[in-house]
Amino acid sequence: MIVILGTGGTIAGTAVDAADNVGYTAAQVGVAQLVRAVPPLAARRLETEQVAQLDSKDMDFATWQRLAQRVAAQLARPEVRGIVITHGTDTLEETAYFLQRVLAPSKPVVITAAMRPATALQSDGPQNLLDAVNVAGDVLARGVLVVFAGAIHTAEQVRKVHSYRVDAFASADGGQLGVVEEGRVRWWAQAMVNEALGLARLARPTADWPRVQIVLNHVGADGSIVRALLAQGVDGLIVAGTGNGSLSAALEQALREAQARGVRVLRSTRCDAGPVTASNEALPSAGALSPVKARIEMLLDLLLD
Repeated sequence: MIVILGTGGTIAGTAVDAADNVGYTAAQVGVAQLVRAVPPLAARRLETEQVAQLDSKDMDFATWQRLAQRVAAQLARPEVRGIVITHGTDTLEETAYFLQRVLAPSKPVVITAAMRPATALQSDGPQNLLDAVNVAGDVLARGVLVVFAGAIHTAEQVRKVHSYRVDAFASADGGQLGVVEEGRVRWWAQAMVNEALGLARLARPTADWPRVQIVLNHVGADGSIVRALLAQGVDGLIVAGTGNGSLSAALEQALREAQARGVRVLRSTRCDAGPVTASNEALPSAGALSPVKARIEMLLDLLLD
């Protein structure tokens, strides 16, 4: 059995004009209705559950907490082979990484989405959903995966790389694991399943979760944003540096001031691929994590404090 959990997004969106792929309202169609719109799924053994119904730009910690709990509960059922999650594209990569780090499931948890609403003349959602179910049912699938436009990605490396095209996601450094071709799954590599951090880490009420913000290095970056965040109260800072995590002298000085005041700091890069090299002289590196995923890593780490 495959369980499909709905959270909303463009895949569940509707527009007044079927030719309009931009002026739509996300999160209008229930997950059960999405499944009924894909005829080949009628022959599959499926269950559906609506966990949330929101535009993924509005994804929040409370929904993450609830989603992780529901995924864990469904995975614990012996008859469940895998899970598919329908999601919006804007924060999909963050949810994927969050679930992988918290649960690191041995069964597949496949996240999919769409760039066009359900009412579009050529909606990409039905095919993405069908592909996701096929991957979730594959004997070699495991861990949190993203299936989109026929490609299978790891949660660690997948990124949204285009604002409009239907092939909006890509992976860097070998993060694409395979493809789905006419219903057949072809693997190029297998995902590593790391140790689960566990749901206990999420027990704290989400209103009390640590405050971690992202700042950007750019021409003229002077550190004023860092100092403003310090004044407001912040527990951690991720800096998206240029190139190999390089920072302007003024921004680095402000970050070191924050570090001296007990704020956790990690240095990432605004580049689309490649790690940030660690050194004893520089601020701590986030490795190959993107800024948004480095934020999740720090958030989960701070939840232990």
